[in-house]
Amino acid sequence: MATEESASVMDDYEMLISTTDVELLKRAWRNEKAAPEILQFESSLVQRIKEQIELAEQNEEIFEANNIEPLTVSLYQMDLDRTQFLLRSYLRVRLQKIEKYLFYVLKTDEYLNRLSKQEQMFARRCTDYLGSHLDETVLAKLPDNYRSILKQSITSEEDDMVPAPRLDTFVICKAKQYLSGLDFEPEYSMEITEMERDLLTFVCYKFVKKPLENGKIDLV
Repeated sequence: MATEESASVMDDYEMLISTTDVELLKRAWRNEKAAPEILQFESSLVQRIKEQIELAEQNEEIFEANNIEPLTVSLYQMDLDRTQFLLRSYLRVRLQKIEKYLFYVLKTDEYLNRLSKQEQMFARRCTDYLGSHLDETVLAKLPDNYRSILKQSITSEEDDMVPAPRLDTFVICKAKQYLSGLDFEPEYSMEITEMERDLLTFVCYKFVKKPLENGKIDLV
């Protein structure tokens, strides 16, 4: 009876830890690492992965209690560890980008809307803490015209102290299907007119930004 219960638990877990979800997480992680800007947060995928991890951790006690073959448990644990690593690395890469482009992200609705609620809270707390620290240690000691965190001086027309993502960075990508000129932004139609499926291409990121967002290419 115990063996049947353990087998049932393993079957349920294998259905939840699907290759599709693991591959989707791996794809999101690779794209996030390679893209010069922060991408849309994969909320549904992350939620599914978290539920799968929670189920796996709950099942460990069942396996131990029913004396499941050590090799099977070890493989199960390896799969769990791999999924946890991917999830943590995905979230860590995003936090690093938020820290790097903190003020730019918060002042740009497009980027702010790409963050999860937790990431938005993190960004705002970082801004508050950093602003307070700079005010106390540096800005308060400068002339009034130079006390802005965002501008070099009060005469600056733009926020010239705020670094923005470099969309002209070159990346390596691979199309998941044949792409024609219609799949790219019209303003870049002279630079890139097509892309063959599964062919590695070295290209300026801003040229492939649209098909990346539409899930038609992967960054490498």
